[in-house]
Formats: sequence, C-alpha cells, structure tokens
Amino acid sequence: MMTTQDKNKAIVREAFETLFNKRDYAAAGRFWSPHYVQHSAHIAPGREGLFELIKNASPTLRYENQLTLANGDYVMLHGRFSGLGTRVPNWVVVDIVRLEDGVLAEHWDVIQDEATKEQSKSGNPMFGNTFPEAHISTGGHERGGNKP
Repeated sequence: MMTTQDKNKAIVREAFETLFNKRDYAAAGRFWSPHYVQHSAHIAPGREGLFELIKNASPTLRYENQLTLANGDYVMLHGRFSGLGTRVPNWVVVDIVRLEDGVLAEHWDVIQDEATKEQSKSGNPMFGNTFPEAHISTGGHERGGNKP
C-alpha cells in the first residue's frame, strides 16, 4: 500500500510530466488548484501564469526529474529543464510544492544554470552523471528572466 507521501510524490511527478513534457493543459488543470499560489519570482501569479509561461516557452522544453522527496503535504523535486532555446543553458531546479486535497496548491523554486565541465570547479555534474554540452557562459550565476 502506498503511503500519503508516496501518493503525493507520484501526483507531483505526473503533474510535471503532463504540463512540461506533454503540454496537455486540460489534463494539467486537474493537477493544479484554481487557487494555486506562486512564489517564484519568474512566474506570474496563479496556475494561469504558469500555464501561459509554458505555452510561450520553446517547443523543445523538457523536464527531467532526478530526485523527489516528500514530507507530509510538501514535495521537493530536483530536476532539470532543457531545451530552453538556442544556446540557452539548461536549468537545474529545486521545486517545492505544497499539496492540498490532492492538487498542487503552492510552489517555490530555486533555479541555477547548469554548469559545463569547464565551468565546474568541483569537477562533478550538477545533474545526473554527465555534463551538458558547452553553452553560452553566464559565469555560473543564477539565471534571471523567466522560468521555462
């Protein structure tokens, strides 16, 4: 039997897959509360702001999840957004989502450009086991502008 935390992790992963990779906005609407609270500085308020952002994102946008943790109604994902546009670095992101009644009710995130091997002082990739191909150098700082 799945625990509540396992169910919450599965809901959030399916929600991200549905919105970011499948871009099925009708189905995604069932995962996000109509009263969704957005804390990201890069995304307009509510689920409408998030959906509009993705509708206007590059058609090559893709989300990959590496790690999902849950604590009660909170789910944290460590993931990567790629395909953000020509010569735009991937983003490695930690998303924190609060669920309420089985839907995504609130969101926070931390976003960083994914470092190439040449940019990594540690010599280790930020996501997975390999480095991305070289991209425009941003000095390894947080990225401004809009999330995917």
